[in-house]
Amino acid sequence: MQNAEYSCEYGSLKFYALCGFGGVLSCGLTHTAVVPLDLVKCRMQVDPQKYKSIFNGFSVTVKEDGVRGLAKGWAPTFIGYSMQGLCKFGFYEVFKILYGNMLGEENAYLWRTSLYLAASASAEFFADIALAPMEAAKVRIQTQPGYANTLRQALPKMFGEEGIWAFYKGVAPLWMRQIPYTMMKFACFERTVEALYKYVVPKPRSECSKAEQLVVTFIAGYIAGVFCAIVSHPADSVVSVLNKEKGSSASQVLVRLGFRGVWKGLFARIIMIGTLTALQWFIYDSVKVYFRLPRPPPPEMPESLKKKLGLTE
Repeated sequence: MQNAEYSCEYGSLKFYALCGFGGVLSCGLTHTAVVPLDLVKCRMQVDPQKYKSIFNGFSVTVKEDGVRGLAKGWAPTFIGYSMQGLCKFGFYEVFKILYGNMLGEENAYLWRTSLYLAASASAEFFADIALAPMEAAKVRIQTQPGYANTLRQALPKMFGEEGIWAFYKGVAPLWMRQIPYTMMKFACFERTVEALYKYVVPKPRSECSKAEQLVVTFIAGYIAGVFCAIVSHPADSVVSVLNKEKGSSASQVLVRLGFRGVWKGLFARIIMIGTLTALQWFIYDSVKVYFRLPRPPPPEMPESLKKKLGLTE
């Protein structure tokens, strides 16, 4: 199927490798860019008395640590989310093709939403194992004053105190937060793209320029991001508190925060995650365009299924 238009075949090793590279750029760059916002959000969740609102949080942080204080935790963020992006996007493409082949063409179309959900959940399971150590270090650096200022200080200290467990004790709450989030992010994105081309964009995707296609990607990414933020916010609040307190369990934290407590900081997170998700899909798709990777159009009903349902003449 290889033709001059594409640099490699869909589902080949080179295809997966470049998708993984797209994931590294898309997650690593975007998460590092919003470190200041993330830092203030984490501090608001962990110490709401001191950091009352986003603007208040920014001013308190700058007053105490200077403008450089806003970049605290950038290194574990960059390394952790680059590795997470590699696994998330790379494995998503792998599992999407794997599960699709297992289902067969007709079922893969009929059950496509379930296929996106299953493939993204499987990919995120591995992506979180890659992310967990850096996420644990990041939260320590950002929310425990005087614990460590850099990744080089934090890692040996955490290992010395709690051993290897220090890096992975957050992996179960991470799964709770990230797997629903990623399932929403991928399935919602795929279906929104499909709907935009079907109902909003006046011409089929094959007639859209690359730039027009990337605009659709961005819009669908933003819409998916808003849903993502809502779905994963309660777990996000729990993760932030858990990493700060030694010895409390997720269920204890949940009970203590209560219904209102877990929704604290949601508006900030909608703006942050919406923009993030839009940019991530935009960067990921741009990498695919740049390296001339095959980008299958939105799914259409297979001919064999049309015949079965009597939709063809």
